[in-house]
Amino acid sequence: MPIRTLDVEKIGGESNKYEKIVILSKRARQIAAQEKLELDEKLKYFEGFEDEDEFTFNEEQERISKAFEVLPHATQRAVDELMEEKVTYRYPTKEL
Repeated sequence: MPIRTLDVEKIGGESNKYEKIVILSKRARQIAAQEKLELDEKLKYFEGFEDEDEFTFNEEQERISKAFEVLPHATQRAVDELMEEKVTYRYPTKEL
């Protein structure tokens, strides 16, 4: 997939470009962490089996891993969500 540039000024809400980059970064980390948890959960099923059907399990594990590799990168999904205004964010409350 070729690299394309983004005009940060034109995407998402009224915040400034530096805030948008921080928002994108945090959302991409959330997506990546969630994806890793899902992959670990699916692969956890194969733990503890004996070596009797190892070939069958390896094929299934490979299929699951390839399905996750096909997904767009977490950063791209975060950018898409921000452009479609699906990301909500709030500022932390200031303590006095």
